[in-house]
Amino acid sequence: MIKPIHNPEQGPLKLVGLMSGSGTNIRKILEHQIKLAKQAGTSLFKMVVLFTDNGNSNASRIGMEYDIPVITRDIAGFYTQRGKKRSDLTIRPEFDVETVKALSPFEVKAGIYGGYMSVVTSPLIHAFLGVNVHPADLSIEEGGKRKFTGSHAVRDAIAHGEKTIAATTHIVEDAVDQGPILMISPPLPVILKKEWDLSNPGHLKEAEAFNQERLKENGDWLIFPKTIEYLAQGRYGRDETGSLFFDGKPIPHGFRYKI
Repeated sequence: MIKPIHNPEQGPLKLVGLMSGSGTNIRKILEHQIKLAKQAGTSLFKMVVLFTDNGNSNASRIGMEYDIPVITRDIAGFYTQRGKKRSDLTIRPEFDVETVKALSPFEVKAGIYGGYMSVVTSPLIHAFLGVNVHPADLSIEEGGKRKFTGSHAVRDAIAHGEKTIAATTHIVEDAVDQGPILMISPPLPVILKKEWDLSNPGHLKEAEAFNQERLKENGDWLIFPKTIEYLAQGRYGRDETGSLFFDGKPIPHGFRYKI
């Protein structure tokens, strides 16, 4: 039996936006939230709180602009107080447990990972549905494994000679970039300038930055808001095995969005 991930009859989908930096993806979702509310006269989803692990992020600014409460727990300070390096993940669950406690009064049902740069652990992952956007088509596999994962997915795709790139929204699970795929953006042709020699690390880095910026506008900012909209409408569902469905149809490799 397929059950919707969110049943709209239970009211708007309550969101927390998790961020570490500029929060551009969070802004795009907030803009979409307002647009849909004006069109429908009611809110399909609502960002009820922002959380940041970086006291220097734009969370406070965004919170003020959209009248949303902000919770700040600086992860650098957390590690400093305990005399540990941030790379030490053995104490990260402690940080995430306290984060869940801080968010509990808001009764959020989904977390939007909009440039949240900390590795998340089980306490946070299992507190509510987590949705992330990744700058690669995660349906592409090699040897039974997802090919373009990690923080340099665009660079890796270019270096491997991919002619197009795409963004993917997926459910956050314990293994990084391995959660079930929700949506994949339309393919975006890779643009390479004539003067770039991809065997040159500097040129490859320039190509990565240039194409990743293009992908934000034509990928991330397109499918992230749409994914949340469709979740809030109850169009995504799961069966007893955890398999994903969209409008009642199985999507083992995600739903490919078309403009």
